[in-house]
Amino acid sequence: MDAAARTPLLTPINAVALLTGIGACLALPFVPPSGALALLLAAAAVATLRLRRIGPMSIFVFGFVWAALQAGHALRQQLPASPPHLDMVVVGQVVSLPRIEPRRIAFDVVVHETPSRLDGRTVRIAWYPRRGEAPPSVHAGERWRFPLRLRAPRGLRNPSGSDSEKHAFADRLAATGYVRGGVPVRLQAASGIAGWRDVTSRRIEAAIGTRTSRFIRALALGDTRFLDDADWTILRADGLTHLIAISGFHVGMVAGFLALLVRLAWWLLPALARHIPARIAAAGAGVAGATVYAAASGFAIPTVRTLLMIAVVAGAQCARRSIAMPTVLAMAAIAILLVDPLAVLSAGFWLSFLGVVWLLWCMPSRGGSALGNLARAQGVATVGLLPLTVVLFGQASLVGPVANLVAVPWWSLVVAPLSVAGIALDALHPTLGGVAWRLAAWCFDIAWPLFERLGSSAWALWYLPEGSMLALPLALAGAFWMMLPRGVPGKPLALLLWLPLLWPDPHRPPPGALEVTVIDVGQGLSVLVRTRTHTLLYDAGPAMPDGFDAGERAVIPTLHARGVRRLDRILISHADADHAGGLAAVQREVPSASLAAPEGSGIDGARPCLAGESWSWNGVRFRLLHPPPLFPYLANDSSCVLRIEGRHGSVLLAGDISSLVEERLVAADPASLRADLVMVTHHGSRHSSSPAFIAATGARDAVFSTGHANRFRHPNEEVVARWSATGARLWNTADQGALTFLLGPGGVTASARRRTASRLWDATHRPGATAGLSYRGD
Repeated sequence: MDAAARTPLLTPINAVALLTGIGACLALPFVPPSGALALLLAAAAVATLRLRRIGPMSIFVFGFVWAALQAGHALRQQLPASPPHLDMVVVGQVVSLPRIEPRRIAFDVVVHETPSRLDGRTVRIAWYPRRGEAPPSVHAGERWRFPLRLRAPRGLRNPSGSDSEKHAFADRLAATGYVRGGVPVRLQAASGIAGWRDVTSRRIEAAIGTRTSRFIRALALGDTRFLDDADWTILRADGLTHLIAISGFHVGMVAGFLALLVRLAWWLLPALARHIPARIAAAGAGVAGATVYAAASGFAIPTVRTLLMIAVVAGAQCARRSIAMPTVLAMAAIAILLVDPLAVLSAGFWLSFLGVVWLLWCMPSRGGSALGNLARAQGVATVGLLPLTVVLFGQASLVGPVANLVAVPWWSLVVAPLSVAGIALDALHPTLGGVAWRLAAWCFDIAWPLFERLGSSAWALWYLPEGSMLALPLALAGAFWMMLPRGVPGKPLALLLWLPLLWPDPHRPPPGALEVTVIDVGQGLSVLVRTRTHTLLYDAGPAMPDGFDAGERAVIPTLHARGVRRLDRILISHADADHAGGLAAVQREVPSASLAAPEGSGIDGARPCLAGESWSWNGVRFRLLHPPPLFPYLANDSSCVLRIEGRHGSVLLAGDISSLVEERLVAADPASLRADLVMVTHHGSRHSSSPAFIAATGARDAVFSTGHANRFRHPNEEVVARWSATGARLWNTADQGALTFLLGPGGVTASARRRTASRLWDATHRPGATAGLSYRGD
């Protein structure tokens, strides 16, 4: 008798129903009110009573309500949006492995013994040492007293790229902040699993003594802190990110090894079977080993999924029952979703479970050579997970299948076992652990040069533009069709279902029209301008040395989302870090035909931008208005001023010029300043946007590019009032995210990212958050 018959709720269909209900809730732009949730539960209860069974629809409703309750609770845990900052002293325990960067150290702290609403909640802290000082020594598991400046989690919102607000919501972060206004004090030495992980990570580094230790720490402990951007670029290009951290395979390997050891012990000592049957002892050892190792990895979703599946199989072994693997997977998914419904926001959840689903469905239960099965599994994973990879990351690895054919057996069967064995041997004697870790590093170094060559090839990564909402289900249907058994007709037609995902419409404007995207880069500026066949980038956003780089975090993902593989021209208004800081990152990733900046700005490779220069693309005219020839470099006042005129409207981009230059431009040629869309000069500073300049533009739309609660208090209240008095629509990237304007046959149409892709975790939905501009003055 199948054990599933005794537990009819724990079936694959019900797991899908629960997952769908949770996903439907989290896809909403708001948390449903409690009254609506009560009505849903009542309707589900009535349906259950009438049908005399709990059906998939009732489970769907339960999942929807459960996700809504958890989402509401997670949002209530966060600090309110107002006031924008909160200074306080907190006592708490470091619960994450500190991430050490050149100019800061970052870690998560669970707050204790603090008389505030943060007690028992998690905050993410950055500690910036003083210039010239070494990074502070902070370790997981320690208790500290920190003087902090905190704020509610807040991030950038762009067409692509990481959504930090979603991650903070899923991780249940109450606040983010940094050390300020005092000296932190260590109250207690490291303890617990987090402390053990930190100590073991340092032991691996000391034992190996080379940079390869960063990979062994990732494979042994899931500690990826020391992998740099170049490492992740190679891993993504090769499609190997799923192997470099602890995966479900590693957990299963540990569980299987311990179960085998117990079986061996019971074979050597048959008398043990009189007390505990070998079957039960092996099952218990496997579950115990999997639990300990999953804890060592920080309970990442793939490891938890494997742990739960092992526990289900072990329970069935102990009860002398058989459970089909799809039911085992469904029970693991249901357990994870009941414990944490917000797990569906993690890419690891979808890749982990969907990968197993494809393998269970497509792979034969027995037979075939090891090499043939490996190649077949790699093909299934590549085709089955490609749609999800494109949607989640906006990219696909073209060399991934080849790289995985080498990496899967070599890393999983050689490098990873040696890395894990080192942890066990280190507990017996440090010398033994060091030998295993050094051998693992040696084996890793054998294959890594091959992966570097593959990952650095020109065709390694394929970036794809954003597709429509139907692109993912159509591509999954195409993958399903392609992997049906041999003999099913029409398989070549399945390729057509992939087209909306792999070759989406780039939505280029028609000839004579133009599209302007003001990228949300925080306190800075970057504007993407597209005509029918050409692309211009005006400024590249801010960047800090060895720190945040908007070029990498915001500009490049937006270029990829818009399908931009090459820029026809980059125009940097001036050399200030909030406008030119991201240029280096953009140039590394996206080639450009031309780079221009003010003469004397010091930007390498740039030719001067000079008033009077003009060019036309697809019926759209571009003309520089400032600076004139021989104009000295004066930072803000030397900004390149660009006017763009299409058949259906015009745009004015004026960098950070002050009112002095504005008045000069008004006096010289006021007609040239006329524009439908204006980027407000100097982020709305009180030193810009003179009344005469505003009147000369006659703008219908005025855009402020600012950072939320920025220290300059931009935009200035009086400046906002002056622009508002003209009747122009006012926009601010700090409150509305990236802004896209299409100047086409229908006039100027606008869309704001926080509106068109609104999510219930959006920071602007919190009580006290502004829905429009921040009216503050400096």
